[in-house]
Amino acid sequence: MERPLLDDIRDRLDEFTATEKKAAHALMANYPVQGLGTVAEFAKAAGVSAPTILRFVARLGFPGFAEFQKKLRSELANQLNSPLARSTSLAKDTTGDPHVGQLIENIRETFDHLPKGELDGLVKLLADDRKTVHLIGGRFTDGLARYMAAHLRIVRPNVVHVAGQHGNWLDQLLGIGPKDVVLVFDIRRYQAEIIQFADAAAKQGATVALVTDSWMSPIGRIASYVLPARVAVPSPWDSSLALMAIAEVLIAGVTRENQDKAEERMRALEALRNSHDPATESRTNSPDI
Repeated sequence: MERPLLDDIRDRLDEFTATEKKAAHALMANYPVQGLGTVAEFAKAAGVSAPTILRFVARLGFPGFAEFQKKLRSELANQLNSPLARSTSLAKDTTGDPHVGQLIENIRETFDHLPKGELDGLVKLLADDRKTVHLIGGRFTDGLARYMAAHLRIVRPNVVHVAGQHGNWLDQLLGIGPKDVVLVFDIRRYQAEIIQFADAAAKQGATVALVTDSWMSPIGRIASYVLPARVAVPSPWDSSLALMAIAEVLIAGVTRENQDKAEERMRALEALRNSHDPATESRTNSPDI
C-alpha cells in the first residue's frame, strides 16, 4: 500500500524552511481539503507567497501543483471508498448519538494529524523553566488557558495566565521578550485582540505557540508551533474537547520532561497547603483525649 502523503509531511516537517513549514501546518490542519483549491487560496490560508507553495510541493517530490492535487484526490477517493471507512460510518450510525460519535472522531482525527515532532518540540519548550510561559485564550477558550496554567504552575515556575480586561494585557505585554513563550488558544471566530497580542509578543522576540482549529487562526502565520484540533460537531457550537485533549497531553508531557523537579514542587506545594489548612492546624494543636 502506498504511503500516505500526510505521513511523509509529518515525518519531514523539520526539513522544511520556515515558510514551507507554514504551508505544511496549513495543509495538515485541514487535510486534504486545503490542498484542493488554487495555489493562491492555499498561499493565503498559510500566510505565505504562491512561489512558497510551489517550492513546498516540489520538496515533496511533485513536478507541479497538478500532480500534487492528483495525489490528494486519489487519497481522498480511497478513504471514501474503502470498506473500513464505510464500516466506520455504519458504526457511527448505530451509536444513537451522532454528537458523541463526532466528539470521539474529533479526538482521533486530531492526534492522527498532529506531527509528533511539533508536539514534542512544544513540550520541551514549555518544560524549560528558564522561560516564562504566558497562556491566553479567547471568549470560549480562556477556560482552557486558565486550566492549563493552573496545572503548569504546579510543576514549574514562571507561568502566567493572561486574563481580565483587554487593557490590562498591555501591562503584561510590556515585559515580554526573547525569554518568553506565549501559548495561545484561538478558534473561529478569531478575536482581533488575541491576534494583536500574539503579533506584538512575536515582534518583541517571544516564541509564539498556537492551539487552534482546522481553519487555523491567523496567528498560525507567526507561530513557531501550531497544533490544530478538530472542533466541528453536529451543533451550532464548536467543540472544545480535542483542544482540551491537546492541553492535557502538553501538561502530561511537561510533567514527564521535568519529573524530578515536578515531584519536588508538588511535595513542597502539598506541605505548604497543609501548613495553611485550618483543619490540619486544629488537629495538631488539639489536646490528646
